[in-house]
Amino acid sequence: MQKKNVRNLMVAGLLVAFGLVFPQAFHMIPGAGPIFLPMHIPVLMAGLMLGWKYGLAVGFVTPILSHFIFGMPPIAPLPMFQTMIFELPMYGAVVGLLVSRIRTKSRYANLYASLIGAMIAGRLVMGALNALWFSFGWFPPNMSFSLQFWMSGALITAWPGILIQLVFVPSVAFALEKAFNSRTE
Repeated sequence: MQKKNVRNLMVAGLLVAFGLVFPQAFHMIPGAGPIFLPMHIPVLMAGLMLGWKYGLAVGFVTPILSHFIFGMPPIAPLPMFQTMIFELPMYGAVVGLLVSRIRTKSRYANLYASLIGAMIAGRLVMGALNALWFSFGWFPPNMSFSLQFWMSGALITAWPGILIQLVFVPSVAFALEKAFNSRTE
């Protein structure tokens, strides 16, 4: 195995570990996970630093391990686990693909365009899956799916997490790029 592959696997493993441990601090506060989106950060970092394949893998593995180790994200009463095993890989893969293809004169513009594109793609997947889960009757009977419901969860409730991602992910990505000598574009 090449030295770069070993390094990428190590960084991916560290990001999965971070994706398992970091959200636990937020789960001490009821309802803080959907507000601050702590599991999204290491997935976005994986896509930015390591590329779309690692972003996809970290995004898929992290919620599965978290569910089986900590019981979060939960399967019921809302199908958060079922949604996150598709949503998070979308974030990681799309940010990795975009950051490798978007070319402006500014590394920050490349990173922000990639990050925002991935955030939009992941939220669209979340909305489509929630609509599907509603059609299967996986939500409580007193709930109904609507554009307003999706916007509430995807944007209004999550605005602190979105802000954290936009402020801290680029800074952390560049700092880790220097530490691990990986690329964010």
